Amino acid sequence: MGPLATASEPHSYDLCEEHALRLTAPRGWEVVRHEGGFAAPQPSGDELTALAEAVREAGRSDGPPAPPEPDAPSGRRGHLRVLPDPIKH
Repeated sequence: MGPLATASEPHSYDLCEEHALRLTAPRGWEVVRHEGGFAAPQPSGDELTALAEAVREAGRSDGPPAPPEPDAPSGRRGHLRVLPDPIKH
């Protein structure tokens, strides 16, 4: 797999090798495939820092705590119910 696009480009797709090989085009169109290898980029300090920040942010709980679950049913009925079989009398 090569590097992902840094900007949105119309009619181009970032696909893994398996899916890229199976990609077909409509009749009259042409699929242009990259014929060459890509060097695996080394992660930069900025990328690792961004990943660490994203994980840290996802772990924070800034919202109010969830209300406790009731021990007994509330008596509230859901919108789904079982109907009797219309064929059996």
